[in-house]
Amino acid sequence: MKALLFAIILSASSTYTFAQQSKMENVVKKETKSEQEIIQLSKDKWDWMSSKDVEKLEKLFDEKSAFVHMGGSWGKKQELDVIKNGGIWYKKADIHETSVNIIENTAIILTKMDLIVVVGGNEVSNPFIVTEVFVKKNGTGKLGSLSFTKTMTPEKK
Repeated sequence: MKALLFAIILSASSTYTFAQQSKMENVVKKETKSEQEIIQLSKDKWDWMSSKDVEKLEKLFDEKSAFVHMGGSWGKKQELDVIKNGGIWYKKADIHETSVNIIENTAIILTKMDLIVVVGGNEVSNPFIVTEVFVKKNGTGKLGSLSFTKTMTPEKK
């Protein structure tokens, strides 16, 4: 009787473990080449913002791009001016998680991060979910929108 009970428990445990493993495999998603390229472009953008490389950013930002910050929203020219003049220095983007959805020629990237910025000479760190919208124009990814949503608690590492 004990052997039969042990066999039933072992069988149930194995089934549960297999079901959990199958469930995890469905959750883990490998990015396509296009998704990997746009994620890399997003990461490059954070590097360019940190190094204040407005020449590369000027080429990346679409003429009609929109930027939504905690303190306001504006277009391409003002964003480049803010970066160039040091109004906001995107010192370091500590990225925790990135996902991308591509719909035809539009890529929507969601990035969970802690962002260290210097504003008015004061260094601050905030947890954000950043939404980026890239549009493919003439074979090149152009940033159409960058929007910061502050979360209530920092990301756990």
